[in-house]
Amino acid sequence: MAVPQITPLAFGTSALGGMPDTYGHDVTETQARETLEAIFESGVNHLDTSNNYGAGRSEQRVGDAIRARGGLPEGFVLATKLDRDMETGRFDADRVRRSIEESLTRLGLDRVQILHFHDPEHARDLGEIRDSAIPELFKLKDEGLCDATGIAMGRTDILAPLVQDFPFDIVLNHNRYTLLNRASEPVFEAAHAKGMTIFNAAPYAGGVLAKGASYGRITYQEVSDSAQLDPVRKIESLCAEHGVAPGALALQFSLGAPLIASTVIGVSKAERVTQTLEWANTEIPDALWDAVAAVPVDHADPEANRVYKPG
Repeated sequence: MAVPQITPLAFGTSALGGMPDTYGHDVTETQARETLEAIFESGVNHLDTSNNYGAGRSEQRVGDAIRARGGLPEGFVLATKLDRDMETGRFDADRVRRSIEESLTRLGLDRVQILHFHDPEHARDLGEIRDSAIPELFKLKDEGLCDATGIAMGRTDILAPLVQDFPFDIVLNHNRYTLLNRASEPVFEAAHAKGMTIFNAAPYAGGVLAKGASYGRITYQEVSDSAQLDPVRKIESLCAEHGVAPGALALQFSLGAPLIASTVIGVSKAERVTQTLEWANTEIPDALWDAVAAVPVDHADPEANRVYKPG
């Protein structure tokens, strides 16, 4: 399988497209450019975007930053994603072609290293995806438009059979392998057994493990019952006892997992890039890991009741 050499840490750019319904805040073009410049200078070589992030703004801003530098830095691995028609939900072979054409135009590139098939759980017809769209993804690889193919999505009940039935190079799942939740463990293990490379995204559970319980959102959803935040508060308390930032613990939990090749961290400010690198190198005592291991972990879908808004 042709997965490029990547750093264990990757940066995601969904927030850089401006998605206030998801993140609770917007991001200006200037802020996005400064963040992308910090990423390119960080030593991390893997950047993740998608056709539908911010209705295309993420890819456009990534493309603008690449053009401003005179091209993608040498050795840099760019991943983007094929997305459904956001108005009709259509996700067939024709839509796959249109999606990659839109992406390459925004990015100003003639190919990408990694191309993921994205969020089929939100498309209109899973049969259409299996029979038409996913086979077209592999044709794009055969044509040289990418080096590696991936499946990037949330719901593991839909992901698991796709992993069994199709030869993806990469499996990317989000919010389901964190200090709070392990819903993706079985599908990660199944994918690994088939030789697929595992990417884990959103190890902060949508930001709450980085921003704290006061953020009031878990997996992009406003918390209606304060008791849902009790595990976060417990982790914060344990981290305070040991002088460790909860975000550092959450990040290193993913970075240290044996099955995970790369952990994708969404950032929306240049200073978050610096902070992420600091957290990745924070020394964490064994006693803290032992204490956190006793915090209850959920194995259910953390987005089962989420009202999905793509903005």
